[in-house]
Order: sequence, then C-alpha cells, then structure tokens
Amino acid sequence: MDWKTFMTDIEGDIAALSKEIPDTVQGFGLMGKAAKTDGALDQETKEYMALGIAIATRCDSCIGFHVRALVQLNISREAFCEALSMATYMGGGPSFAYSAKALAAFDRFSKS
Repeated sequence: MDWKTFMTDIEGDIAALSKEIPDTVQGFGLMGKAAKTDGALDQETKEYMALGIAIATRCDSCIGFHVRALVQLNISREAFCEALSMATYMGGGPSFAYSAKALAAFDRFSKS
C-alpha cells in the first residue's frame, strides 16, 4: 500500500462526503476538537489511544490519520513499536497484521 496516495484518496472521498452532510461533519469536527484538547492527557497519549483503537477496529484510514499525527509529534520509532506491541497483545492476530500495516505507514510518513 502506498500510504501517501491512499491518504490523498481518502481525504478526497471525505471532502466529497463532507459537502453532502455538512452538519454531521461540523458536529464531528467539534467533537474531535474537544477530544484532542490537552487536559489530563496530552495529545501524544490521545493519538496512541486512537491508533490502538484504529488497529483493533481494522480501519486503514484511521491508522493513516493517527500514524501521521504521531509522526508529526516527532515520536520515536522505538516508542511507536512499543505501542504496536500493546495493540497486538490486546487485539491478537488481526491486530498483529494491522500493527504491521501501521509500522509501514510510520516508516512511509517518516520519510517525508
């Protein structure tokens, strides 16, 4: 999978859908903004949580969005792999495969 192309394509699909359901998108955006605001947990912790959920639910686009966010937060590959280890432990075989996808995305986005 070419993660950069995949993300460009999914962002285009999301933009098209957003034009059709603007009220839903606005509400989702407000919810995301509130959830991502630093509080007792920082943004990095929240992105790791989101990545674990994305892996467990097998959502390629979610993996892409949250891996890219973690790369932008300058996390280390070592910390990233440790998080993948926990996601794999919690989700079993399917999460193992999606953790491998997440690592491929991390390596691709880190080359930017």
